[in-house]
Amino acid sequence: MTLHFQQLSLLLLLLLPGPQPAPGMESSAFPHLGESLQPPPRACPLRCSCPRADTVDCAGLDLQVFPNNVTRAAQHLSLQNNQLQELPYNELSRLSSLRTLNLHNNLISSEGLPDEAFESLSQLQHIYIAHNKLSVAPQFLPPSLRIADLAANQVMEIFPLTFGEKPTLRSVYLHNNQLSNAGLPLDAFHGSQAITILSLSSNRLSYVPPSLPSSLERLHLQNNLISKVPRGALSHQTQLRELYLQHNQLTDSSLDATTFSKLHRLEYLDLSHNQLTEVPTGLPRTLAVLHLGRNHIQRVTAAQLRGVLGLRYLLLQHNRLGTAGLPAGGLPAGALRPLRGLHTLHLYGNGLDRVPQGLPRRLQVLVLPHNQVAALGARDLAAMRSLEELNLAYNQLASSRVHRRAFRPLRALRSLDLTGNQLTRLPSGLPASLHTLRMQHNQLRALEPELLAGLEQLRELILAHNQLRVGTIEPGTWHELQGLQVLDLSHNELSFVPPDLPVALEELHLQGNRISHVGPEAFLSTPHLRLLFLSANRLHMSSIAPEAFLGLLHLHVVDTTGNPEQVLVRLPHTGLRRPRGGS
Repeated sequence: MTLHFQQLSLLLLLLLPGPQPAPGMESSAFPHLGESLQPPPRACPLRCSCPRADTVDCAGLDLQVFPNNVTRAAQHLSLQNNQLQELPYNELSRLSSLRTLNLHNNLISSEGLPDEAFESLSQLQHIYIAHNKLSVAPQFLPPSLRIADLAANQVMEIFPLTFGEKPTLRSVYLHNNQLSNAGLPLDAFHGSQAITILSLSSNRLSYVPPSLPSSLERLHLQNNLISKVPRGALSHQTQLRELYLQHNQLTDSSLDATTFSKLHRLEYLDLSHNQLTEVPTGLPRTLAVLHLGRNHIQRVTAAQLRGVLGLRYLLLQHNRLGTAGLPAGGLPAGALRPLRGLHTLHLYGNGLDRVPQGLPRRLQVLVLPHNQVAALGARDLAAMRSLEELNLAYNQLASSRVHRRAFRPLRALRSLDLTGNQLTRLPSGLPASLHTLRMQHNQLRALEPELLAGLEQLRELILAHNQLRVGTIEPGTWHELQGLQVLDLSHNELSFVPPDLPVALEELHLQGNRISHVGPEAFLSTPHLRLLFLSANRLHMSSIAPEAFLGLLHLHVVDTTGNPEQVLVRLPHTGLRRPRGGS
């Protein structure tokens, strides 16, 4: 059937797009059939982005005034990293659908924040005003709030309805401000019993605030001026798991047997960098980590720790154990034995003259550097058969006073650090389980094969800053170390590359020696070499034989800086000749 001409014309009019408006004229002046299918364009402030109908992102645009034209439907508004100095009430009050308001890192002062600024934001859940210039907190924040971040301002005072009467509030961040106890009202958190995280660190508090939420799980009070914990101040925080009190002015009289006794779920307690001379009593049984470093503790007894038998990590570094002339150096034999589950013990920087005796048998990490340990007897380490890491760096150990069986019982030992002692030879009886051995900054003059025998699992051997020469490294020294991947012989007295290096070697440090020539056979035994350091030796332009790196297909770093002349290096797998050093 043939269409009539008038019918055909009507059909074409319907299919063709409607007429376009002239510049400056409203498109509604030209209604057409397809108009109802096109959604109207979303309003978005100039230079901002609006990836979704409910999101407006104006971050990092150096804005100095609050953007206009923010859609009323906005639920998430990002204004962080700008130059805003104030929030206009008329612009903010119409955004009643906001759930997230990010004002982090601006220049907003309390004078630029009207008292009623957030009054109409009844849906607000997350507010971030950290890194601004507020001197007082907002007087009112909506009850719908879940997270409030006012950190890194100059806040000296908060108000009852800043954080009070917020039944869903969970996290409050007020660290790095200027809050004193006078600026924190007793009812600051009244009616907000869902808060689990409260950060008040780096303020000017002189005592632990009372009336803190009983729902707290993590409380940060470090870097204040706290010299007192009022009796009962922590008696209601029975959900608390982590308590940070380091870098304050706590003394023994600041605490008593009841201070922590109600914290039945406490797992982490940090009291480091205070003025304690004793381990606090009344510690909760649930404690897993106790940090007491940087105090003035002179003595630790079993009675002080009898309540924390489940302790896993005990940190006592930089105290005065062993410096007061007390019997057994302030850590009597068996003082820590009741801590049967202890995993890690830090005693760094005390004055101990021997390894403490009677340590828990399941101890896995013992950190003892910077003490005065001068000898190791046959039985000093015998009870610690589970030990995996032993650090005795920077003590006063001499080879003549280390018993030949001192390390033999440590059958699980994986890492041994003897850096900075007075050892002239490797210890004997090293356990076969060893993966890392650090011996730098000693007085080693020779290496003997029998002392490395059986160390097939050794992966890293650090012998830097000793007095080794190639002639004092006995033949066969490397034979047992077939799994060695990292060897550091830097800053010794080597005149050439030691021969017969371990076949698995991947990283070789020879910097700071006296090497003047690298022959063609230097690396024949190390086909997996990836990193080679030859800086600060006596190499000249042609000191390295062109064939030296043949077959080293994995080699990609050769450092020859700091030699008398620039050294040319040929890497055969790249075909390049590149200078890797200079005068």
